[in-house]
Amino acid sequence: MSESDGGADADGEWSLPEDLEAVQESLIGWYEGDHRDFPWRRTDDPYEILVSEVMSQQTQLDRVVEAWEGFLERWPTTTDLAAADRADVVGFWTNHSLGYNNRAKYLHESAQQVEEEYAGAFPTTPDELQELMGVGPYTANAVASFAFNNGDAVVDTNVKRVSYRAFSIPDDDAAFEEAANDLLPEGESRVWNNAIMELGGVVCTQTPRCDEVGCPWREWCDAYASGDFTAPDVPTQPAFEGSRRQFRGRVIGTLREYDELEVDTLGHRIRVDYVPNGEYGREWLEGLLADLESDGLVELDRTESDAELVARLQR
Repeated sequence: MSESDGGADADGEWSLPEDLEAVQESLIGWYEGDHRDFPWRRTDDPYEILVSEVMSQQTQLDRVVEAWEGFLERWPTTTDLAAADRADVVGFWTNHSLGYNNRAKYLHESAQQVEEEYAGAFPTTPDELQELMGVGPYTANAVASFAFNNGDAVVDTNVKRVSYRAFSIPDDDAAFEEAANDLLPEGESRVWNNAIMELGGVVCTQTPRCDEVGCPWREWCDAYASGDFTAPDVPTQPAFEGSRRQFRGRVIGTLREYDELEVDTLGHRIRVDYVPNGEYGREWLEGLLADLESDGLVELDRTESDAELVARLQR
């Protein structure tokens, strides 16, 4: 490895290539020349970007497009979403199999915050954006970057994989954060964060496609030089079919159809193998309902005799 190549030395210390400007320009040029055309990449509206970011969490981007377009057609602004019935928002989420319905609840609440606390104008910095309900550091930084070009480096699994392979960054969150921010060209967070995530999403995938897709970083990449494409483990998305989040969605969908249901009646409606005393019976369902109640999505009431538990959507 030459002095200008960057990467890790024998003592495990790492550095980025000395010709960092060339590294940056090559990636931006590659991205601007050709990239996947998702509709949220054609807007700088913070509300539209927030919706895309929340929907994209653990959901394949190709599946998000239709849901994103439908959501914005129904609630095109924070004003519209803030005024919506929360049950309708959660219902939309369920109908589009987006999973984790508490995200819909938080998105609804964040729209109300923007209207009531910020007079309809989104905050513009990552720190301010984290004041919105359900918006963590990653989402806040993404919205600041893509809406206002005012973010830090985004660090997701794609960025970690790319920097680990290309520049031998240690598998350590602090190291990934430092490297990502050192790579970020000043004042270019919008294009840069999109570009480096695209690189990990279509080129430096779990099975790399360096030559097939024409990776712009081949001349600097340690993994390309060595042939060792080891990377940190990337969590795989749990299968939706038969999962807990699938049945959370079925509970919400069923309760939208009926004003309220006794728990055993609800159980029989959401799964054919429901048996009150079985493996997927009353104990399993009450645990599921307790989670939904904690998320503010469902209300649970016991009858006067305390013999039956009734579930209804929280409004």
